[in-house]
Amino acid sequence: MKKYTPNSFVGTDLLNYLKSKNITDLVFTGMMTQMCIDATVRAAKDFGFKCTVIDDACATRALEVNGNQVKAKDVQTAFLAGLNLYYVDIKNTKDYIAA
Repeated sequence: MKKYTPNSFVGTDLLNYLKSKNITDLVFTGMMTQMCIDATVRAAKDFGFKCTVIDDACATRALEVNGNQVKAKDVQTAFLAGLNLYYVDIKNTKDYIAA
């Protein structure tokens, strides 16, 4: 399945596929945390899925806005902190595998 937007549900059959398999819990890894992870997690939660993000299996990069530089580590922390308020459980790989 190819996707063309940050939200993996837009323009794809992902939602239908997950529902057809009775999948209720999703685990997210990948890049970019501030784009694809953020957009897809928020949509997944709105669709009723239980979401987990593996923080050390996601990546981002430094960003700039209006001349202000934001380090990649700060982008990662800010976006995961925002998602952690309502949308996901945040785990690291070691803890997720051990659970």
